[in-house]
Amino acid sequence: MKHSIGSYPRVRGQDDGRQVVSEAGSVLLVETVRKTGLDQAISQALAPWRKPRAVHDPGKALLDVALAVALGGDCLADVAMLRCEPAVFGPVASDLTISRLIDTLAASGEKALQAIRSAQSKVRHRAWSLAGTNAPDADGQVVIDLDGVLVIAHSDKEDAAATWKKTYGHHPLTAFVDHGPGGTGEPVAALLRPGNAGSNTAADHIATAQLALAQLPKHYRRGRQTLIRTDSAGGTHDFVSWLAQRGRWLSYSVGMVITEAIHELVLKVPASAWTPAVETDGQARDGAWVAELTGKLLDGWPKGMRLIVRKERPHPGAQLRITDADGVRITCFATNTPHRQIAALELRHRLRARAEDRIRTARATGLRNVRREYAGHGSCVSDYSGTRAGRQLMTMP
Repeated sequence: MKHSIGSYPRVRGQDDGRQVVSEAGSVLLVETVRKTGLDQAISQALAPWRKPRAVHDPGKALLDVALAVALGGDCLADVAMLRCEPAVFGPVASDLTISRLIDTLAASGEKALQAIRSAQSKVRHRAWSLAGTNAPDADGQVVIDLDGVLVIAHSDKEDAAATWKKTYGHHPLTAFVDHGPGGTGEPVAALLRPGNAGSNTAADHIATAQLALAQLPKHYRRGRQTLIRTDSAGGTHDFVSWLAQRGRWLSYSVGMVITEAIHELVLKVPASAWTPAVETDGQARDGAWVAELTGKLLDGWPKGMRLIVRKERPHPGAQLRITDADGVRITCFATNTPHRQIAALELRHRLRARAEDRIRTARATGLRNVRREYAGHGSCVSDYSGTRAGRQLMTMP
């Protein structure tokens, strides 16, 4: 049924019904690990943390935990489901061994995280090469969406705090590479933050963007082949200025808060200046128009920044906000992309909404486990979120 290649056995499927395994879908994950070389890359990265005469490789142990999360596990002890299928997963370390590994890596802090991130970056480059025309960079540009997410905690976890939605937990800031409408997106960074962390904290947006950009192949650092998109939480002077300083190779499309000045200027835009918004098929979007704002409104912002506003009739039953005008909903974003029609730029920015789908997928595949309670049977079966460093390890893309 199998023979060993790399860290995991190689499984051969057959339809005679003689050898049946549970969690058969995990075979696809194991094959992905092998094809991309993730097992070898992680093993090499974590070699400094392997003790002499150790039986289990730290890299494989960490991947086993990741596989357990993908299969629905919510505590370290759930690697037992892998241990029950040695023909698929090979030798799996004991609960105590894995718990000690997580403690060791967490104690190493940024050094261990950087080793894992470096390995991930190399493997991502290989995976995109293997994907060919299905790679997220197939059209010559990579789009990175930044977005925050609230993760509820039901006990007094480290860094758990009251959130702006009057809940309790954490407020990580995530980054996803957009795979287009047919893909689920690709998580490339996650910055763990307490629940009371601000939505528009520029330093956190910069840190998350740096982590995400470090995961991309180096040739994307030229010719504006990388686009950073955020909602209005990223529309701060400091973050936009940081993006603008890298304008030679980095493009941005950042949502902006509708200020009183913007609101007043929108009311003065003549009807002839409004252009119909478009749908993905190129057809005009019903009841929606876009225009570009100029003038003193851009004073104090980076040179080359364009401010584009959209007005749209709200759907039936929707309540207007105080920033809306003349019965239409107003939204606004900034970009440094020159010489391109504003309707196309507005459509590009509107597609940032796919980040919400990425977050839902992340919640369903392990992000929710940041909030899990301790199992109460000793450290070897505790959840992933016992310490900040431990949570960071378990939420790495």
